[in-house]
Amino acid sequence: MRPQGHNLSSGIGVFAAVVDTGSFTAASESIGMSPPGVSRAIARLERRLNIRLFNRTTRSVTLTEEGRRFYDQVMPHVWGMEEAATAAARGAATVRGTLRVNLDPVASGFLLGAPIAGFMETYPELSLEFFSRDHLGDMVSEGFDVAVRFGEPRSSGLVARKLLDTAVVTVASPAYLARHGHPREPKVLENGQHTCLEFRDPETGRPFPWEFHGKRRTLSVETNGRLTVNDPGALVHACVAGTGIAQMLWLAAAPLIREGRLVNLFPEWMDERFPLHAYLPSRQHVPAKTRAFLDFVVSLAAGERP
Repeated sequence: MRPQGHNLSSGIGVFAAVVDTGSFTAASESIGMSPPGVSRAIARLERRLNIRLFNRTTRSVTLTEEGRRFYDQVMPHVWGMEEAATAAARGAATVRGTLRVNLDPVASGFLLGAPIAGFMETYPELSLEFFSRDHLGDMVSEGFDVAVRFGEPRSSGLVARKLLDTAVVTVASPAYLARHGHPREPKVLENGQHTCLEFRDPETGRPFPWEFHGKRRTLSVETNGRLTVNDPGALVHACVAGTGIAQMLWLAAAPLIREGRLVNLFPEWMDERFPLHAYLPSRQHVPAKTRAFLDFVVSLAAGERP
Protein backbone atom coordinates (compact mmCIF):
# COMPACT_ATOMS: atom_id res chain seq x y z
CA MET A 1 0.00 0.00 0.00
CA ARG A 2 1.43 3.37 -1.02
CA PRO A 3 1.71 6.17 1.52
CA GLN A 4 -1.07 8.75 1.43
CA GLY A 5 -0.87 12.52 1.77
CA HIS A 6 1.01 13.45 -1.43
CA ASN A 7 2.14 17.05 -1.77
CA LEU A 8 -0.90 18.46 -3.58
CA SER A 9 0.47 22.00 -3.73
CA SER A 10 3.23 20.94 -6.12
CA GLY A 11 0.88 18.98 -8.38
CA ILE A 12 2.85 15.77 -7.84
CA GLY A 13 0.20 14.47 -5.46
CA VAL A 14 -2.50 15.16 -8.03
CA PHE A 15 -0.42 13.45 -10.71
CA ALA A 16 0.03 10.36 -8.51
CA ALA A 17 -3.70 10.27 -7.74
CA VAL A 18 -4.58 10.29 -11.45
CA VAL A 19 -2.13 7.44 -12.09
CA ASP A 20 -3.40 5.43 -9.13
CA THR A 21 -7.13 5.85 -9.91
CA GLY A 22 -6.92 5.82 -13.72
CA SER A 23 -8.97 8.96 -14.35
CA PHE A 24 -9.22 12.63 -13.54
CA THR A 25 -12.73 12.19 -12.10
CA ALA A 26 -11.73 9.35 -9.76
CA ALA A 27 -8.64 11.27 -8.71
CA SER A 28 -10.76 14.30 -7.83
CA GLU A 29 -12.93 12.15 -5.58
CA SER A 30 -9.86 10.50 -4.02
CA ILE A 31 -8.13 13.72 -3.02
CA GLY A 32 -11.17 15.96 -2.47
CA MET A 33 -10.52 18.31 -5.38
CA SER A 34 -12.88 19.32 -8.15
CA PRO A 35 -12.30 17.76 -11.62
CA PRO A 36 -11.42 21.18 -13.12
CA GLY A 37 -8.96 21.68 -10.26
CA VAL A 38 -7.31 18.37 -11.08
CA SER A 39 -7.01 19.34 -14.73
CA ARG A 40 -5.48 22.71 -13.86
CA ALA A 41 -2.97 21.13 -11.45
CA ILE A 42 -1.83 18.65 -14.11
CA ALA A 43 -1.58 21.41 -16.71
CA ARG A 44 0.59 23.52 -14.37
CA LEU A 45 2.84 20.56 -13.66
CA GLU A 46 3.20 19.83 -17.40
CA ARG A 47 4.13 23.43 -18.08
CA ARG A 48 6.70 23.40 -15.29
CA LEU A 49 8.25 20.16 -16.56
CA ASN A 50 7.81 21.09 -20.23
CA ILE A 51 6.49 17.61 -21.04
CA ARG A 52 3.07 16.02 -21.62
CA LEU A 53 2.31 13.56 -18.84
CA PHE A 54 -0.94 11.93 -20.05
CA ASN A 55 -2.60 10.84 -23.24
CA ARG A 56 -6.26 11.81 -22.82
CA THR A 57 -9.24 10.38 -24.67
CA THR A 58 -12.95 10.51 -23.87
CA ARG A 59 -12.69 7.01 -22.41
CA SER A 60 -9.25 6.73 -20.84
CA VAL A 61 -6.20 8.47 -19.44
CA THR A 62 -2.81 6.83 -19.94
CA LEU A 63 0.72 7.92 -19.22
CA THR A 64 2.88 9.15 -22.05
CA GLU A 65 6.37 7.73 -22.34
CA GLU A 66 7.73 10.87 -20.65
CA GLY A 67 5.01 10.63 -18.01
CA ARG A 68 5.89 7.02 -17.23
CA ARG A 69 9.58 7.91 -16.96
CA PHE A 70 8.76 10.81 -14.61
CA TYR A 71 6.54 8.56 -12.50
CA ASP A 72 9.18 5.83 -12.22
CA GLN A 73 11.95 8.29 -11.33
CA VAL A 74 10.14 10.68 -9.01
CA MET A 75 7.50 8.74 -7.09
CA PRO A 76 9.90 6.42 -5.19
CA HIS A 77 11.54 9.57 -3.76
CA VAL A 78 8.16 11.04 -2.85
CA TRP A 79 7.13 7.85 -1.09
CA GLY A 80 10.50 7.71 0.67
CA MET A 81 10.08 11.25 1.98
CA GLU A 82 6.58 10.47 3.19
CA GLU A 83 7.77 7.34 4.94
CA ALA A 84 10.58 9.36 6.56
CA ALA A 85 8.09 12.00 7.68
CA THR A 86 5.84 9.30 9.12
CA ALA A 87 8.79 7.75 10.96
CA ALA A 88 9.81 11.16 12.30
CA ALA A 89 6.27 11.77 13.54
CA ARG A 90 6.29 8.40 15.30
CA GLY A 91 9.65 9.28 16.83
CA ALA A 92 8.33 12.60 18.10
CA ALA A 93 5.57 10.72 19.92
CA THR A 94 7.83 7.93 21.22
CA VAL A 95 10.41 8.24 23.99
CA ARG A 96 13.54 7.06 22.23
CA GLY A 97 16.81 8.26 20.72
CA THR A 98 19.45 10.33 22.51
CA LEU A 99 18.62 13.19 24.87
CA ARG A 100 21.42 15.72 25.41
CA VAL A 101 20.90 17.64 28.64
CA ASN A 102 22.76 20.78 29.76
CA LEU A 103 22.85 20.92 33.59
CA ASP A 104 24.25 23.35 36.10
CA PRO A 105 26.37 21.68 38.81
CA VAL A 106 23.61 21.94 41.43
CA ALA A 107 21.03 20.31 39.16
CA SER A 108 23.58 17.73 38.09
CA GLY A 109 24.22 16.64 41.65
CA PHE A 110 20.52 16.40 42.38
CA LEU A 111 19.60 14.48 39.22
CA LEU A 112 22.57 12.14 39.07
CA GLY A 113 21.97 11.23 42.68
CA ALA A 114 18.31 10.51 41.93
CA PRO A 115 16.87 7.18 40.75
CA ILE A 116 17.85 7.82 37.13
CA ALA A 117 18.19 4.07 36.63
CA GLY A 118 14.44 3.66 37.12
CA PHE A 119 13.77 6.32 34.50
CA MET A 120 16.04 4.56 32.00
CA GLU A 121 14.37 1.23 32.71
CA THR A 122 11.02 2.84 31.95
CA TYR A 123 12.31 4.05 28.57
CA PRO A 124 14.73 1.38 27.28
CA GLU A 125 15.00 3.02 23.82
CA LEU A 126 16.32 6.29 25.29
CA SER A 127 19.97 7.20 25.88
CA LEU A 128 20.98 10.15 28.07
CA GLU A 129 23.96 12.47 27.76
CA PHE A 130 24.40 14.81 30.76
CA PHE A 131 26.77 17.76 30.52
CA SER A 132 27.45 19.64 33.76
CA ARG A 133 28.71 23.22 33.36
CA ASP A 134 28.66 26.53 35.20
CA HIS A 135 27.15 28.53 32.33
CA LEU A 136 24.32 27.83 29.94
CA GLY A 137 26.32 28.72 26.82
CA ASP A 138 24.76 28.37 23.37
CA MET A 139 22.69 25.25 23.83
CA VAL A 140 21.26 25.34 20.30
CA SER A 141 24.59 25.44 18.45
CA GLU A 142 25.99 22.82 20.83
CA GLY A 143 23.14 20.45 20.06
CA PHE A 144 21.40 20.28 23.44
CA ASP A 145 17.78 19.20 23.54
CA VAL A 146 17.09 20.81 26.91
CA ALA A 147 18.86 22.63 29.73
CA VAL A 148 17.89 22.27 33.40
CA ARG A 149 19.26 24.94 35.70
CA PHE A 150 18.55 26.44 39.10
CA GLY A 151 18.12 30.18 39.50
CA GLU A 152 16.13 32.95 37.87
CA PRO A 153 15.98 32.72 34.06
CA ARG A 154 18.34 34.87 32.05
CA SER A 155 17.22 36.89 29.06
CA SER A 156 17.77 34.83 25.91
CA GLY A 157 16.02 33.54 22.82
CA LEU A 158 15.25 30.29 24.61
CA VAL A 159 11.93 29.30 26.12
CA ALA A 160 12.19 29.12 29.93
CA ARG A 161 9.72 26.85 31.71
CA LYS A 162 9.64 26.82 35.50
CA LEU A 163 9.57 23.25 36.77
CA LEU A 164 9.53 23.79 40.53
CA ASP A 165 11.03 25.70 43.38
CA THR A 166 12.70 24.37 46.50
CA ALA A 167 13.55 25.74 49.93
CA VAL A 168 17.00 26.84 51.08
CA VAL A 169 17.97 25.07 54.29
CA THR A 170 20.82 25.62 56.77
CA VAL A 171 22.41 22.37 57.95
CA ALA A 172 25.27 20.85 59.91
CA SER A 173 26.34 17.33 60.78
CA PRO A 174 25.75 15.78 64.21
CA ALA A 175 29.54 15.55 64.64
CA TYR A 176 29.95 19.29 64.04
CA LEU A 177 27.15 20.12 66.51
CA ALA A 178 28.68 17.82 69.13
CA ARG A 179 31.89 19.86 68.94
CA HIS A 180 30.50 23.38 68.56
CA GLY A 181 26.94 23.26 69.84
CA HIS A 182 23.64 24.04 68.10
CA PRO A 183 23.36 27.75 67.19
CA ARG A 184 20.25 29.23 68.78
CA GLU A 185 19.37 31.59 65.93
CA PRO A 186 20.90 32.73 62.58
CA LYS A 187 22.60 35.88 63.92
CA VAL A 188 24.85 33.70 66.08
CA LEU A 189 26.67 32.70 62.88
CA GLU A 190 28.19 36.20 62.71
CA ASN A 191 30.13 36.06 65.96
CA GLY A 192 32.95 33.79 64.75
CA GLN A 193 32.06 30.87 67.00
CA HIS A 194 30.94 28.78 64.03
CA THR A 195 32.56 27.80 60.74
CA CYS A 196 30.38 28.50 57.71
CA LEU A 197 30.98 26.91 54.31
CA GLU A 198 30.51 29.26 51.37
CA PHE A 199 29.25 28.35 47.90
CA ARG A 200 30.36 30.45 44.95
CA ASP A 201 27.71 31.90 42.61
CA PRO A 202 28.85 31.03 39.05
CA GLU A 203 27.13 34.14 37.69
CA THR A 204 28.87 36.68 39.93
CA GLY A 205 31.99 34.77 40.98
CA ARG A 206 31.25 35.70 44.61
CA PRO A 207 29.87 33.51 47.40
CA PHE A 208 26.10 33.45 47.72
CA PRO A 209 24.95 35.76 50.53
CA TRP A 210 23.39 34.05 53.52
CA GLU A 211 19.77 35.04 53.94
CA PHE A 212 17.08 33.66 56.19
CA HIS A 213 13.42 34.02 55.25
CA GLY A 214 10.73 33.39 57.80
CA LYS A 215 8.32 34.98 60.23
CA ARG A 216 7.41 37.40 57.38
CA ARG A 217 10.84 38.95 57.38
CA THR A 218 14.26 38.51 55.79
CA LEU A 219 17.45 38.35 57.80
CA SER A 220 20.89 38.82 56.23
CA VAL A 221 23.90 37.31 58.01
CA GLU A 222 27.60 38.09 57.39
CA THR A 223 29.20 34.67 57.75
CA ASN A 224 32.76 35.41 56.50
CA GLY A 225 33.46 31.73 55.86
CA ARG A 226 37.06 30.63 55.33
CA LEU A 227 36.24 27.75 52.97
CA THR A 228 34.56 28.52 49.62
CA VAL A 229 33.67 25.86 47.02
CA ASN A 230 31.99 25.97 43.62
CA ASP A 231 30.98 22.31 43.46
CA PRO A 232 27.73 21.31 45.22
CA GLY A 233 29.05 17.80 45.83
CA ALA A 234 32.07 19.21 47.62
CA LEU A 235 29.80 21.40 49.76
CA VAL A 236 27.68 18.41 50.78
CA HIS A 237 30.70 16.21 51.52
CA ALA A 238 32.41 18.89 53.62
CA CYS A 239 29.24 19.52 55.59
CA VAL A 240 28.54 15.83 56.21
CA ALA A 241 32.17 15.39 57.29
CA GLY A 242 31.67 17.99 60.01
CA THR A 243 33.80 20.76 58.49
CA GLY A 244 31.17 23.44 59.02
CA ILE A 245 27.64 24.75 58.58
CA ALA A 246 26.25 25.11 55.06
CA GLN A 247 23.27 26.47 53.23
CA MET A 248 22.00 24.21 50.47
CA LEU A 249 18.85 23.32 48.61
CA TRP A 250 16.27 21.21 50.37
CA LEU A 251 16.24 18.80 47.42
CA ALA A 252 19.86 17.91 48.14
CA ALA A 253 19.64 18.04 51.95
CA ALA A 254 16.35 16.22 52.57
CA PRO A 255 17.64 12.64 52.08
CA LEU A 256 20.63 13.34 54.34
CA ILE A 257 18.41 14.85 57.02
CA ARG A 258 16.15 11.79 56.93
CA GLU A 259 19.21 9.54 57.29
CA GLY A 260 20.43 11.55 60.30
CA ARG A 261 23.63 12.62 58.54
CA LEU A 262 22.62 16.29 58.60
CA VAL A 263 20.52 18.39 60.97
CA ASN A 264 18.15 21.18 59.90
CA LEU A 265 19.31 24.01 62.18
CA PHE A 266 16.55 26.57 61.67
CA PRO A 267 13.34 24.93 60.41
CA GLU A 268 11.42 28.15 61.15
CA TRP A 269 13.62 30.04 58.64
CA MET A 270 12.90 28.09 55.45
CA ASP A 271 10.64 30.41 53.46
CA GLU A 272 13.27 31.31 50.86
CA ARG A 273 12.62 29.51 47.57
CA PHE A 274 15.02 28.78 44.74
CA PRO A 275 13.55 27.98 41.28
CA LEU A 276 14.47 25.28 38.80
CA HIS A 277 13.90 26.11 35.13
CA ALA A 278 14.03 24.12 31.92
CA TYR A 279 15.29 25.88 28.80
CA LEU A 280 13.98 24.72 25.44
CA PRO A 281 14.86 25.86 21.92
CA SER A 282 11.16 26.27 21.13
CA ARG A 283 7.80 25.85 22.80
CA GLN A 284 6.45 24.16 19.65
CA HIS A 285 6.67 20.40 18.98
CA VAL A 286 8.53 19.44 22.15
CA PRO A 287 9.70 15.83 21.60
CA ALA A 288 8.28 13.08 23.76
CA LYS A 289 11.76 12.25 25.12
CA THR A 290 12.12 15.82 26.44
CA ARG A 291 8.63 15.88 27.96
CA ALA A 292 9.24 12.53 29.67
CA PHE A 293 12.53 13.71 31.18
CA LEU A 294 11.05 16.96 32.51
CA ASP A 295 8.11 15.06 34.01
CA PHE A 296 10.65 12.81 35.71
CA VAL A 297 12.46 15.82 37.22
CA VAL A 298 9.21 17.27 38.55
CA SER A 299 8.13 13.91 39.99
CA LEU A 300 11.42 13.58 41.88
CA ALA A 301 10.99 16.96 43.48
CA ALA A 302 7.37 16.31 44.41
CA GLY A 303 8.48 13.76 47.00
CA GLU A 304 11.04 16.09 48.57
CA ARG A 305 9.00 19.16 49.45
CA PRO A 306 9.61 20.48 52.99
